[in-house]
Amino acid sequence: MSGRGGGLEKARAKMLDAGVDPVAIDTFAHYYRLLEHGETGMIPESTIAPVDMESLADVEIGADVAADAIGRTVAIKLNGGLGTSMGMERAKSLLCVRRGLSFLDIIARQALHLRQKYDARLPLLLMNSFRTSADTLHALGRYEDLPVEGLPLEFLQNKEPRLLTSDLTPVSWPKDPDLEWCPPGHGDVYTALRGAGLIARMIEQGYRYVFVSNSDNLGAVPDPRIAGWFAASGAPFAIEAVRRTPSDRKGGHFARRKADGRIVLRETAQTLPEDLEALADLDRHRFTSTNNLWFDLHAMKAVLDEREGILGLPLIRNVKPVDPADPSSPEVIQIETAMGAAIEIFDGARLIEVGRDRFIPVKTTNDLLILRSDVYEIGADFALTQVAADVPYVDLDSGYYRTIHEFDQRFPDGEPLLSRSTALRIRGDWTFGRGVQVVGDVELEGRGPQRVPAGEVLGSPAADPGADD
Repeated sequence: MSGRGGGLEKARAKMLDAGVDPVAIDTFAHYYRLLEHGETGMIPESTIAPVDMESLADVEIGADVAADAIGRTVAIKLNGGLGTSMGMERAKSLLCVRRGLSFLDIIARQALHLRQKYDARLPLLLMNSFRTSADTLHALGRYEDLPVEGLPLEFLQNKEPRLLTSDLTPVSWPKDPDLEWCPPGHGDVYTALRGAGLIARMIEQGYRYVFVSNSDNLGAVPDPRIAGWFAASGAPFAIEAVRRTPSDRKGGHFARRKADGRIVLRETAQTLPEDLEALADLDRHRFTSTNNLWFDLHAMKAVLDEREGILGLPLIRNVKPVDPADPSSPEVIQIETAMGAAIEIFDGARLIEVGRDRFIPVKTTNDLLILRSDVYEIGADFALTQVAADVPYVDLDSGYYRTIHEFDQRFPDGEPLLSRSTALRIRGDWTFGRGVQVVGDVELEGRGPQRVPAGEVLGSPAADPGADD
């Protein structure tokens, strides 16, 4: 593939013309050369072993250690997503969760509460995309106390050209030029922070630790206990992990590389076809990533300085049609990296098992229904507490509930109560009245529009998971 079509030069020129940061262009060039030389990013099962770790439930952290650590922490939320899988064209974090509060409202109030309780600066920074920046800053304008002196409220993620699989040149798509570009995956957070000069600035202002998480995961509060554990560990880098469940079978997992003993994060896109059975084995690979991670600013700066700004995360080669709505459109490669994969860069990196209450991502309307129901309570500290015995399995008919518009139309008076439910499967077009309760395992099927009356109890009280309590 080497040198064909001058793809790297064309990609560099395109990025320069678009005003992309030089650090990001150099990083892209690093991955382009790997791609040129046939790098696939695959992690064969034969090269890894299962990994174990300590649990937060077994850790004892003194209140003074926790307070000191959170006082030296910066919280970053990845906020570049538009919620396109739910038919949105604005930042997903603007979605309403409860009582007129959006994801962003709850994130801001979580941070403000922690500042007050621990007398901590705890800056909140958002990594926005060009398409989420304006709406996000407008929404946060009501929180006058949120910005912290000396640090911005946001920094922008980078963008890079999609490459034709045929010759690795940047794709041209005049019908919709936006589709010629893609974000470099959330591994871009390190490149973007360095390019914006923020790592050095945080150190100058006396911060030591950074907590990074996704804005669609309201369980990811910058927890002082975990900050204290991380500070006391002396580790340069750490990730919060959870036990995998059947819903995680197709997702990534942690393992230990046999060659050097380092922890690795293997994503599905890095798994060979013959290893997919091992990937799905929940007894062998027991832990997945929450995408809640912690790093030491001094350690991150030292590694980035040593590597001239290129952290060297493992490549993820993502192949798809340039226009997702047109499978016959030209096939392109997106060069991506995962921020959690930085765990293999740092000697002495750690994992810690946390409860599932720190991992409540909203990727689909199925997830949103659970979050808006009574499965969780939002306390005075704006943290989510799971009050249901179990998080129910929800599967809504994608023909009627996939987009947020379709979803809201079918729950005009509020979502059903799910705290006594184990599963809710809906096939067909059902609209719910106010105060519907779901008990046990319920499946609704029907042709044509159907309605569940207000106050209806679906399911059998005998199937109530909390009936024996």
